[in-house]
Amino acid sequence: MGRLFGTDGVRGRANADLTPELALAVAVAAAHTLAETDKSHPPLAVVGRDTRASGEMLEAAVVAGLTSAGANVVRVGVLPTPAVAFLTAEAKADLGVMLSASHNPMPDNGIKLFAAGGHKLPDEIEMRIEAAVEANATTDWDRPTGAGVGRVHDLLDGADHYVQHLVDSVPHRLDGIKVVVDCANGAAAEVAPAAYREAGAEVIAINAEPDGLNINDDCGSNHIEALRAAVVEHGAHLGIAHDGDADRCVAVTADGDQVDGDQVMAILALAMREAGELTQDTLVATVMSNLGLRLAMSAQGIRLVETKVGDRYVLEELRASGLALGGEQSGHIVMPAYATTGDGVLTGLHLMSRMAATGKSLAELGSVVTKLPQVLINVPVGDRTAGAAAPAVRAEVEQAEAELGETGRVLLRPSGTEPLVRVMVEAATEETAREVAERIAAQVRAASPVAS
Repeated sequence: MGRLFGTDGVRGRANADLTPELALAVAVAAAHTLAETDKSHPPLAVVGRDTRASGEMLEAAVVAGLTSAGANVVRVGVLPTPAVAFLTAEAKADLGVMLSASHNPMPDNGIKLFAAGGHKLPDEIEMRIEAAVEANATTDWDRPTGAGVGRVHDLLDGADHYVQHLVDSVPHRLDGIKVVVDCANGAAAEVAPAAYREAGAEVIAINAEPDGLNINDDCGSNHIEALRAAVVEHGAHLGIAHDGDADRCVAVTADGDQVDGDQVMAILALAMREAGELTQDTLVATVMSNLGLRLAMSAQGIRLVETKVGDRYVLEELRASGLALGGEQSGHIVMPAYATTGDGVLTGLHLMSRMAATGKSLAELGSVVTKLPQVLINVPVGDRTAGAAAPAVRAEVEQAEAELGETGRVLLRPSGTEPLVRVMVEAATEETAREVAERIAAQVRAASPVAS
């Protein structure tokens, strides 16, 4: 079958790779696996989705799978991924299920699973669920009947609970701040503007009219051109872009310049240290973060711990070491005091709170990080593992690393969710970074060409 779970759940083209049958099987396997540790009560699951049309179909399959396994289900409807995690913890549920492909195009969809407390599943639990699906164990078991079949209830005020939780976390109100928020026609369309307004900001919402088909369509955190233009047009202090399930936050300054996750982490790290909240004066980031972040944090006396790519690995390090802040360059920022996973709206609130508290612009706050030129090339491949591991590719990487020395670095990794190999190069100049990245990308393409 191949690896079912990627870096962020199960993902694929809805009704082709990710079918209702597969969604049902995953739900049954998850219910059985997570219920094994406590059989004193029927499992309780919270199920939410983003705005993709296919989410309606997959939600029905997941709910059917869970209830057929004897689990009771609370449907929360369209909400951000971190809201589903939050409500899973609030409801003391055994399992949370979010149907979303995050920043991916509309035809894709995914299944993200949360354990009790709203935490992402550890690898060992994912492997057990995967093994059950692969062995068809989800069809060969004693099904409950009668009163043993799970029940379904709808939670109508989940968004209100989530927004109030976010607003209560803000250390300084946002009065006087004017923000444009790009909701990606996704799960943030209602809650992001509501949270920002409730915290005191003047909000202009764009791409906040989802129709099931327009999620992430030339908008959101992967396409910030419209946000840049809107910020300048409206004379806003900043712009914030979320992705389809609102676990990311990317910002732009009043002049429309991008402020990425590395800069956001640096801004929040300094704010939290000032407040005595940055545990061990340590920030957690992934290997994809720009070398400039490490240099900036070192200059400020803040230690940087690196993990593998994926906010789940950031989360694991935060929990294992009891740390208070971590994230990814892509805009996944994790603040464990308030959330069990990356939360784009929470991040946006705290970013604006720092602006309001200091009276400084986003550009001034973000200037703490001087980024090295970085080039990232996503190379489509036939086999992402073979494309990254080919001897010719490894040889090219080793040669590049020798050329760059301490003035840059190379990172090569297969995507966890798409048929891509990501080639990232940092160097002293943009020209050098691009030249090296193109050389490596060419070797990757040759090693694993896409089938015609």
